[in-house]
Amino acid sequence: MSLKKINLDTNPQLGISLQACLLQIAGYRNLVVEVEKLRREPYDCENPAHEEMLMKLWKELRPDSPLSGRISKQWCEIGFQGNDPKTDFRGMGLLGLHNLLYFAEHDKATALQVLHDSLQPKHSKMSKAEWDKKKFDKAIGYSFAIVGINITDLAYSLLVSGALKTHLYNVAPEMPSLVNFQQTFCYLMQEFHRFWIEEDPCDIMEFNRVRTKFYKRVLKQLKNPDMALCPHFTASDLHLVNL
Repeated sequence: MSLKKINLDTNPQLGISLQACLLQIAGYRNLVVEVEKLRREPYDCENPAHEEMLMKLWKELRPDSPLSGRISKQWCEIGFQGNDPKTDFRGMGLLGLHNLLYFAEHDKATALQVLHDSLQPKHSKMSKAEWDKKKFDKAIGYSFAIVGINITDLAYSLLVSGALKTHLYNVAPEMPSLVNFQQTFCYLMQEFHRFWIEEDPCDIMEFNRVRTKFYKRVLKQLKNPDMALCPHFTASDLHLVNL
């Protein structure tokens, strides 16, 4: 301030605005550190806290279906690849589990709908009645949990590259937090699901193509300085400011 000969007495708002900017910058850096720490922490089946989170995820997504055992083929019902989900968390560590559980707990209606759709046959060229009547075996094209972990990777990439600064600075007037990141993940999950259906891929082999196209679309949106990737959380949840 002294170097630039700025008098805060004549422009008090400048000091307030500068402080807010510095808080946001520091908050973003702290968020990157926090997210990276979760990503690097591997899932440990010997850790009661990790196991509790995993069991809670099942109960949130399958409230009416008791799990037969910790090791079970039932895990495939919510989109894991095998009978033990721990192997699927290797890429994103605990961050993937944290995001999936947040989605299931805090945006439950959407999470259950996306899970339901992911288990259904492709129906782009038939009515819902025809879809139900034919009872096709072919699913809509992806596994819920695996895609959730993949979208966690996408959100992580946006964060560490700095691309999410536009969004987070707009929705977090003070310091961006892990909750803001998790809400962004919820938005990306919902939007990717819609995008996947719009793209109507033949099968899961097209996943990388669709994901890349979706990623580029999000990056383009984030180039707008007023952009806020707002899911349908309430304004109080998002701490939104008038843009």
